[in-house]
Amino acid sequence: MAVAAAVVGTVALGTGVGVWASSDGGSRSDGTSVAGSDGSATSPASPRPTRSYALSQAPRTIPAVRSHTAARGPGWRPQKSDRVVVSDPGLADEGRLIASELGLSYAGQKNDVRAGDVRLALGGGGNRESYTMTVRDGRVDINGPGDAGVFYGTRTLKQEVHGGGTAPEGVVRDEPAKPVRGFMLDIARKPFSETWIEDRIRELGDLKFNELGLHFSDDQAFRIESSSHPEIVSADHLTKAQVKRIVDLASSRHITVVPEIDSPGHLGAVLAAHPDLQLRNASGVATKGAIDISKPASAKLVDDLLNEYAGLFTGNQWHLGGDEYQALTVKDPQASYPQLAAAARQRFGADGTVADLATGWLNDRADTVRAHGRTLRAWNDGLYRGASAQPAGDLQVAYWTGKEIGAREPVEYLRAGRKVLNYNDEFLYYVLGQPQTFVYPTGQRIYEQWNPRVLRGTAAVPAQYDGQILGGSFAVWCDFPNAQTEAQVAAGIRMPLRATVQKLWDPGTPALSWAQFKALADRLG
Repeated sequence: MAVAAAVVGTVALGTGVGVWASSDGGSRSDGTSVAGSDGSATSPASPRPTRSYALSQAPRTIPAVRSHTAARGPGWRPQKSDRVVVSDPGLADEGRLIASELGLSYAGQKNDVRAGDVRLALGGGGNRESYTMTVRDGRVDINGPGDAGVFYGTRTLKQEVHGGGTAPEGVVRDEPAKPVRGFMLDIARKPFSETWIEDRIRELGDLKFNELGLHFSDDQAFRIESSSHPEIVSADHLTKAQVKRIVDLASSRHITVVPEIDSPGHLGAVLAAHPDLQLRNASGVATKGAIDISKPASAKLVDDLLNEYAGLFTGNQWHLGGDEYQALTVKDPQASYPQLAAAARQRFGADGTVADLATGWLNDRADTVRAHGRTLRAWNDGLYRGASAQPAGDLQVAYWTGKEIGAREPVEYLRAGRKVLNYNDEFLYYVLGQPQTFVYPTGQRIYEQWNPRVLRGTAAVPAQYDGQILGGSFAVWCDFPNAQTEAQVAAGIRMPLRATVQKLWDPGTPALSWAQFKALADRLG
């Protein structure tokens, strides 16, 4: 057969998928199908007796691989006689998973080499989420400096051979641009089932997400079993055994579950069982969802919960919340809440304010969780401007909005040297029922208009701050829980999740158009 012109071969890091010698799809000389420019597979031609192969095309995956060096060869397609082997016993879980997914045998730690092998190995330096995948001589070698990177290599392989396809000959070198690639789920307002959450974990893992946030306490409900305060738990809740299964499944996919017990606001469900700790104004009127932070018993109650759940959520990340404390939304907090003003003066001196007291509360809760070895984050509107008390220096900013009273631009946090996580409500908030000005975000808008530097609204912060932006998180909030069923939520977030991870893995302009990207997602399932 005629061999395609030998035009070039490596996609540079950060540029997505390149253009290859045969860019419109077709069949290799061994009859295996190759991807067309829209991500679809063309029909295989009949095998011909030849040893010449067209130059391979870059894999079509979500997210797109960062670099592929093309080569000539048949590629690799799984056969039942093939095996998965590991060079390190620490990769047994990754090996067993990809073997079961591809219908291969898992042979464990082996040093011999056989045709058809998929070999997983640890080695090298650099980003522990990076990997190299080499398809050559009828075998696949996936190696990386950490087991997470090797796992991501197996996700690439799984996508490449989806539906009977072939992993193209050549070398993939791949790594994420951002270390935090998250999905946050509000299970406080809407009780999602264990099965639904586990299905999302499998989906997230295949897409190379590495965080699942669980917001499980709010005004409406407290959704996880508690031994320290069983009186606060809602009737419809997850048991600790269920949560452990969720955490373990996530860990097997290299996903950290990030819990959030929001305080000092959004504690309505907790306060329903502890009305004596409800914040009341000077007229004795209860303040929705707000705990009275002047009372030592309030701190003890929340610390009891933080300490308890630190033993259940074993990952190294924790979300403290801190947003929308209603005492700070009134015109004169000191006059409206004299007990808070008195406590602030006692702790911070004559000029102490309610904002200082709220900052002190956040710092105290940070001390509690930090003792468990966690890295901490809080919502941007929980870090107050103009307070004499300063939020702890290691608190990362989960930036979600610029609509709060006294809103600060993202660059204020960045100039102060803080690390920031992108939860931009303009693009990344899927709010059930679409209250206020929220509309269900589309994958296309994220794919074409958003990147991690777009922290607020539609404008990007200067590139000089890119290193301080750790990544981001797509979020489902359930303000009107009955607006959609679990199945509708899963369908609604399907393409937004894929667009989000594409831009967190590689923030540059994607090589595929939105139509091509969507067609690829439909083909991969």
